[in-house]
Amino acid sequence: MNFRHIGRKAALAAGLILALGGGAGAASAQGAAKDTWIGAWGFVPTPLPPGTTPGPRTALTEIAPLAPSISLPATEPVVHHPLLIDNPGNLPVDPAPGRDPSNVTVRQLVRVAVAGDRIRLRLANEGGSDVLVLGAVHVGIAGPDGSVMAGTDHVVTFDGKGAVSVPDGAPLLSDAVDMKVDALQKLVISLYVPGSMARGGHSLYQYVAGAPGDHTGEAALPSPTIMRLTSMVSEIEVDPATATNVVVTLGDSITEGAQSTNNAFRGWPDRLAERLNATAAGRKWSVVNAGIGGNRLLRYGAGPSALARLDRDVLAVPGVKVVILLEGINDIGRGFVTDAPQDPVTAEALIAADKQIIERCHEHGIRVIGATLTPYQGAHYEAPPGENVRLALNRWIQTSGAFDGVVDFAAATADKANPLTFRADYNDYDHLHPNDAGYQAMADAIDLKMITGK
Repeated sequence: MNFRHIGRKAALAAGLILALGGGAGAASAQGAAKDTWIGAWGFVPTPLPPGTTPGPRTALTEIAPLAPSISLPATEPVVHHPLLIDNPGNLPVDPAPGRDPSNVTVRQLVRVAVAGDRIRLRLANEGGSDVLVLGAVHVGIAGPDGSVMAGTDHVVTFDGKGAVSVPDGAPLLSDAVDMKVDALQKLVISLYVPGSMARGGHSLYQYVAGAPGDHTGEAALPSPTIMRLTSMVSEIEVDPATATNVVVTLGDSITEGAQSTNNAFRGWPDRLAERLNATAAGRKWSVVNAGIGGNRLLRYGAGPSALARLDRDVLAVPGVKVVILLEGINDIGRGFVTDAPQDPVTAEALIAADKQIIERCHEHGIRVIGATLTPYQGAHYEAPPGENVRLALNRWIQTSGAFDGVVDFAAATADKANPLTFRADYNDYDHLHPNDAGYQAMADAIDLKMITGK
């Protein structure tokens, strides 16, 4: 553990939340000035890749269901609800560009990391090229079967109104919702889209359920279609019961949770949140996942690079005090892939990028924990020159003293007989992403004292 003194303290900025109207859930401007919101769940919206032309819109009935059956691991209670699906291969491909429906209620399952008496939603249209119109938004506590528990449904308002238009390229915060949530509470968010749905280059590593018409206030959707879409909610903020700080996990698909059991919250950031919540000191910390599948450190990859998105996805998260950085494997893999155009990268370039992230975070009083890159021998873009870069970067992460702390994810997941590959019981089918057990091992490798200081 290497806690480096951060000599430069961040200036404290007081946030002012303007609530210009009344209505259910809306906070007054005077009350808003006293609010202390923190991030409790996150999704990173991204624009469509450069040069992408969206296809025509389509009706919900024309989208083939992506999951013909529903099953859960034997360790979980057997339920039959479209938001709770175990898919060992994670998720099928997204609907073709533009095959996102209109006049539909979309329902997704999320989990907040900390407890509080109020929540608010941050809507996401940063990746959109059109105004996103929502006819209604509801949030409620998820029951064991994934439906909305009776008596917990809440209307989400925006300046006191139920319908809202989100400008293209922008986020939008909701009014405060008087809704008590527990740590690790699962919530169901329902959004009615009368017209065009938000589009983006990055979809949830989760299924969502959709049904024609407005069913936002209903406990369960009638005859839902299961889809994978970009999320129209990028963050859930909680007004915590006690002073709480935030850990942001900055990374790629391994951070986002690819290949973990769908909608079961078994990625390593989810497991870290559970470990923190099990300790007195850890319960004062929230975890926000800022992973993007396919993301790169230096260049565009399923969204802006980590360097380009740091301000929005890390520094702007309310309450952030610690960042865990796990980036670079896609730079390396795409740099030396043998079956596609190469984009070579050096360890020196990746190290320089890490240094930039460290310095920019330190300017804001945020500590940075560096994570070694996990093995990838056998992955589709594995190559010996890339392996040399990975090993060199990992050595620097472990020995340079540049980080405020280090977690050795490589050692936690590697086969002891062959450290260049995953342990067999931690490896998913692609030799790049861990399975549920591998993600648990990653979370277990984190010394919580690096976060809590206790």
